Amino acid sequence: MTPDRIREEAAKLGPWFHNLNLHGVQTAPEHALGDYPASVWQYFGHALPQDLSGKSVLDIGCNAGFFSIEMKRRGAACVLGVDSDPRYLDQARFAARVLGLDIEYRELSVYDVGALGERFDVVLFMGVLYHLRHPLLALDLLREHVVGNLLVFQSMQRGPREVEPAQEDYPFAAEEQFARPGWPRLHFIEHRYAGDVTNWWIPNRAGAEAMLRNAGFEILQNPDREIYLCRPAALPYGSAAVYPARGVR
Repeated sequence: MTPDRIREEAAKLGPWFHNLNLHGVQTAPEHALGDYPASVWQYFGHALPQDLSGKSVLDIGCNAGFFSIEMKRRGAACVLGVDSDPRYLDQARFAARVLGLDIEYRELSVYDVGALGERFDVVLFMGVLYHLRHPLLALDLLREHVVGNLLVFQSMQRGPREVEPAQEDYPFAAEEQFARPGWPRLHFIEHRYAGDVTNWWIPNRAGAEAMLRNAGFEILQNPDREIYLCRPAALPYGSAAVYPARGVR
C-alpha cells in the first residue's frame, strides 16, 4: 500500500487517539499530548521482556493498537486486543494490516473478560481504570480470569504522591486519617474532566496501589509515575473474592 493510500484510508478512519507510524504516515501528528503513546512507552518499555517468544498477550482497552503492535514486534506468539469502541478496533485492524502483523482484535468490555476463557502471560491495562464506573470490579475480574504472570497497569493519578502505611483496622471514631495526604483516594468526577464524560474515577498514588493490592496483585516495579508491573499474589483478607459480603453490600 502506497503512503498516499495509507494516508487516505487513515483519514477515513479518523480521528485517531494513537499516533501510529504506518510506514512513514502518522495517524495523529497534531496530537495534544505529542507523539502519544510513544512518549509514554519510552518510560517503561525497557521494563518489559525484550523477547516475548512463545508468550500470549492481552491488551485491554487497546484503542488503535499501539501497545499490541509493540508486543507483537517483541515476538509474542499471540496478541489479542480488546476494546468496547468499534471505531478504535477498525483503526487497530487497519494498522495491523498495513504493518503486516498478525494481531487479533475483538469488541469486548473489560467486565466480560471471563468470556475469553484463558489466562495470558502478559496483560496490558493501560489508561482504562479511570474510564470505568466500577474500577475495582474490573481489577477483581482481571485477577480472577485473565492475568497469568504479569499485569502492566497504568492509570491517570491526581492528588498527593505520599503513601501512608495502612493499619489492619481503624476504630469507628477515627477520622483524622481521611484528611492526611497519603490516605488512599478515588476522586469521583460527576460531570467531565478534560472534556471527557467517560472520566469517572481518578485515584491518587496511594489509592491506585491500594486497589492493586486489594485485588490480589503484588507490585513488582513502578518504572514511571503512573505505571506498575504486577503479578498475581495471594488475595488479601479484605478483598471481595475472599470476603464476598464486602463486595456486594
